[in-house]
Amino acid sequence: MTNVYIEGIGMTKFGKFVDKSMKQLLVEASIEALEDAGNPKVDAVFVGNFMGGSIGNQEILGALVANELGLGYIPTAKVEGACASGGIALRQGIMGILSGEYDTVLIAGVEKMKHASTADVTQAINAAMDNDSNEKQAGLTFPGFFGVLANRYFYETDATKEHLAMIALKNRENALHNPLAQFQKPTTIAEIMEARIITSPLGLFDCSPTTDGAAALVITRKKGAIHIRSSAQSSGPTQMQDADDVLSLPAVRESGRLAYERAGVGPEDIDVVEIHDCFSMTEMLAIEELGFFNKREGWLAVEQGRTKATGDKPVNTSGGLLSRGHPIGATGVAQLYQLVQQLRGIAPNQVEHARLALAQNLGGTGSYSTVHILERL
Repeated sequence: MTNVYIEGIGMTKFGKFVDKSMKQLLVEASIEALEDAGNPKVDAVFVGNFMGGSIGNQEILGALVANELGLGYIPTAKVEGACASGGIALRQGIMGILSGEYDTVLIAGVEKMKHASTADVTQAINAAMDNDSNEKQAGLTFPGFFGVLANRYFYETDATKEHLAMIALKNRENALHNPLAQFQKPTTIAEIMEARIITSPLGLFDCSPTTDGAAALVITRKKGAIHIRSSAQSSGPTQMQDADDVLSLPAVRESGRLAYERAGVGPEDIDVVEIHDCFSMTEMLAIEELGFFNKREGWLAVEQGRTKATGDKPVNTSGGLLSRGHPIGATGVAQLYQLVQQLRGIAPNQVEHARLALAQNLGGTGSYSTVHILERL
């Protein structure tokens, strides 16, 4: 267990904001988190971000926050771990407190993607693949990778495209109640099933969008109401051909195992979950890898409604990446924003009596995974 607590949270609305810079989004979320924490003295800043340099021509994000907020000459850093940048930034802050170097750390995550063309964003995202591989040279993309996994899952189970649509619909229904979510227009199974195919069998609703947005947390060693019970991070294969089982994400499984072990709890104890659903298929695999359901049986849980906000294992009550939105560097921090709200009892799609919460943040096609388990004291 850690002796680290979450004292403050902040988050911008996710969506398209042509009139706001990345710095403005970052500062907006950070100010909200600091005010929520009572404006404590901050000893360090870690910022999760993936493509600020490549499509925004903006780096030095940590120093920008410290200077803009008048935090003084404290150490700051940007943390990059593809889509897991936010989760890894949080973990770096936790490690800094556990080491005794810091008492209070500001964690933020940010991305600005909507100003760039789809081609430029796709090229930038593909930097999270192994560029020195024949898979990359053959043209494999992230939708292509998870599309292959979906087809294999269908082959090995009785799951169908409709089960993926159920995940997309659940997350959209959750987003309808989240005022900060990117998508708040109702949809139907029929619309999801008939939507434009991105890469078979994944359609438009099965794929997370490009998004602008930021989120922030204030963590501290001072005892508070929200305890970070454990923090874990693992790495996994960077190429599909290196996987022992194509329907497994070892980094997710291992980071989950370590987090459970360090927290002294099991998957059966977790009340509410935020999972990295960059694709509907990714959520299907993650609920199995984290032990919530048996391997190759996640689709049955989805079919039975067990992962809905009203189910026995609520997943992505924020709307998830699919509908809350996916500003890459902010995603891992936004997951914690939603879970802290759940533990405070003020969340959209509030889960009754939630006490233990789990966040899982994925980078690449399974290259990185972080898992954090929170407890309401």
